[in-house]
Amino acid sequence: MSTPTAGPRADSEARPVPLAPARAPVAVLGSGSWGTALAIQFARAGRPTLLWGRDAALLATCASERRNARYLPDAPFPEGLVVEPDFARAVGRAVDVLVAVPSHAFRETLVRLKPLLGPGQRVAWATKGFELDTGRLPHEVAREVLGEGVPVAVLSGPTFAKEVGRGLPTAMTVASPDEAFAAELAVSLSGQNFRAYTSPDIVGVEVGGAVKNVLAIATGIADGMGYGANTRIALITRGLAEMTRLGVQLGARESTFMGLAALGDLVLTCTDDQSRNRRFGLAIARGHTAEEAMREIGQVVEGVQAARAVRTVARQHGVEMPIAEQVYAILHEGRPVPEAVRALMGRGLKRE
Repeated sequence: MSTPTAGPRADSEARPVPLAPARAPVAVLGSGSWGTALAIQFARAGRPTLLWGRDAALLATCASERRNARYLPDAPFPEGLVVEPDFARAVGRAVDVLVAVPSHAFRETLVRLKPLLGPGQRVAWATKGFELDTGRLPHEVAREVLGEGVPVAVLSGPTFAKEVGRGLPTAMTVASPDEAFAAELAVSLSGQNFRAYTSPDIVGVEVGGAVKNVLAIATGIADGMGYGANTRIALITRGLAEMTRLGVQLGARESTFMGLAALGDLVLTCTDDQSRNRRFGLAIARGHTAEEAMREIGQVVEGVQAARAVRTVARQHGVEMPIAEQVYAILHEGRPVPEAVRALMGRGLKRE
């Protein structure tokens, strides 16, 4: 996989940026919980914000009630947030475009976006995960679809949409090979209770976001089976080792994986029941099928297909990821959980 050119080497999570809002309009494409939360935060921080989504009825309700009653009912829209039901008009009125759709819809959204982009417009995304059919990371899909001339960035890190919507203290990462773009996005997101950090390591930040959902399913299963705190922390720490091995192999900086977008997001999704992936694992442990668990949650559970994609990419690059392998086997091959545990515990001993 290609690795974007980065700036001077530095710890990826270590550079805070000034807290001053930008004023150029931003369009958020995706009116689910995460897209809505980010739109609220942009507007709360003082940036004119347009929110578009596929569901016209939902958007009409959002516009009339000034909140997303389906996904974030307790987060009223700031004055600077405008609901825009027309895709082309939303893009045309913005300087920056933030794509906040599930990974399976990412390429399709970019293809629709490309002919609408004009000179000077920039594209960011909050989408996480490898593309299932190709094994590409989001920035690789973006480069393929949009070309090399469009500045790009990714937003990632330990954030639950409901807490961002409520304005609770939060930190996250904005990663881009374009340092100025990352800094300007971070400034326009940051405010009294929201702090964004910049990173040049787009590969590491995206790998963290792709793998953590698979590991959250693993910890959910383990907790649901009653395996205890020792098992949970072993899965988190050894899962972090797996994530780091894959990221470094793909060109990421090892230091990135000790920051917000990897370790931070991993701990968050593995330990809190706001995580859909963790709740999915808990449901699997109760004996639900994957289909039953997804119906119970009622939203996209990214880790299910991510388990397939992560396994494929790891095997292509010769990276050992035994926890991810067993999650794949449980979800897609029907392996019983106790058998998967025996496979993990029976592996040969080695240095940490």
